[in-house]
Amino acid sequence: MKLSEINILQNVFVSHIDNQLKLADIYFTDKIETILPKSDRSIRWNDIAYPKDRTQFRQAFQSADKPTSGRIYDGNFLLAIPGAIDAHVHFNTPGFEHREDFDHASLAAAYGGVTTVFDMPCTSVPPVTSVDHLNSKYQAVKDRSYIDYAFWGGVSGAMLQHEKETVHHIQALADAGVVGFKVYCISGMDSFTDLTYDQIETVARWVKKTGLTLGVHAEDKQTVLSRQHELQRLGRNDWRAYCEARDAFAESEAVSKLITIAQKTDCHIHIVHLSSERALEMIRKAKSASVNITTETCPHYLHFTQHDFDNPNIQAFLKTAPPVKSEQDKDALWQGLRDGTIDYVTTDHAGCDPLTEKSSSKFWDVYGGIPGVEHRVPFLISEGFKKNRLTLSETIDLLSTHVADRFKLDAKKGALAPGKDADIVLVDMWDRRTVRSQDMHSKGKYTPFQGFELACSIAKTFLRGRLIMDMESKHKDRTKYGQLLRLRDS
Repeated sequence: MKLSEINILQNVFVSHIDNQLKLADIYFTDKIETILPKSDRSIRWNDIAYPKDRTQFRQAFQSADKPTSGRIYDGNFLLAIPGAIDAHVHFNTPGFEHREDFDHASLAAAYGGVTTVFDMPCTSVPPVTSVDHLNSKYQAVKDRSYIDYAFWGGVSGAMLQHEKETVHHIQALADAGVVGFKVYCISGMDSFTDLTYDQIETVARWVKKTGLTLGVHAEDKQTVLSRQHELQRLGRNDWRAYCEARDAFAESEAVSKLITIAQKTDCHIHIVHLSSERALEMIRKAKSASVNITTETCPHYLHFTQHDFDNPNIQAFLKTAPPVKSEQDKDALWQGLRDGTIDYVTTDHAGCDPLTEKSSSKFWDVYGGIPGVEHRVPFLISEGFKKNRLTLSETIDLLSTHVADRFKLDAKKGALAPGKDADIVLVDMWDRRTVRSQDMHSKGKYTPFQGFELACSIAKTFLRGRLIMDMESKHKDRTKYGQLLRLRDS
């Protein structure tokens, strides 16, 4: 397909306002050229008895095919949404590819309706802490991604011994187009160590000068390690001990300190993978006081609680840092999505070999990570929109639009609108799919969502006008069209 050709995606529903839909045809090259409504009438989601209405719609709305040398795709009256953006993934290329790699993870993303990811700096060798390391990562990743991607830069605690060099690296990485900088309040990685709060404040002042985001893993190191060491001294190696060490207080203690740093520096601080009501309330109050702070959460925090660790079939698969919390925390996070306290939903996608890294009898030693990039979009539509926790427009914002806006990619990504990249995902709202690990496309085929029924499925994914996944025809074009996005270029 030549990208200069005008293609038509016919007979799709697009989000209008809240839960209102409009039937339309989308004309596109690599960009969306125009969206032509087939009627001035909006349709409420609950008024559609699809697939019963499919014949009715086809008879009532004939497409006015314009002469074109491009392709015509029948959208079959499915829902079209903008390609989703996952702003927090660990695809591990290069360095930890025994766990995950861009080839597998980006294909999983395409099957999950994700057309852009932001890859974290810490799970690469070397970590992305300088432009040289960034270039090494790009050389390893280029031509290996099915979807578009951008990179986070990072600041490791060990770098703070050389402040002038670190300031140089931060500015150089910003100029090279990273989307932001990642730091840890507590880290288990020798190659990417954590920072003290004083060091984070220093780094925040430097990052502020770049105009970029400082993303922070927010669990208080002193709280976690003092508890962990005492529990291990007592011979506690179970999941309950792990969760006791990393409870809501450990998260909120770090968040409290980070809010103070945001107030003092006015650096945009972003709390990654928020898990608790206690920390959420702090962020809500800080936002109401105009503190420059945002946050995200993940599907596992919206679905599971610590009671799910009692299930031996998923116990190890559910381990993450921070761990999932209580039913009250879960409900509070859904409310945070509704009221805008939580800005968007990511996955913290982090896979491994479950046979070797999810099998230890000591829960402390179980690898913490969930490969979730394939399930986030259908999960949020199924459990958010279709269960009336969110409107359709809110769901799309949380999956795509808010990320594009926050990271200044809105000229290219995040919405179905003329001039945007033709990143289009078709969602079959009437096809129920059960999550099965053997169907996953990521390298590590495991998930705590095993056996969970999603009330929708991803039918097709277009990246900049190219069909990269078609579930119905088992589309097998394995050309890797993914491109690096540089923030400064947008």
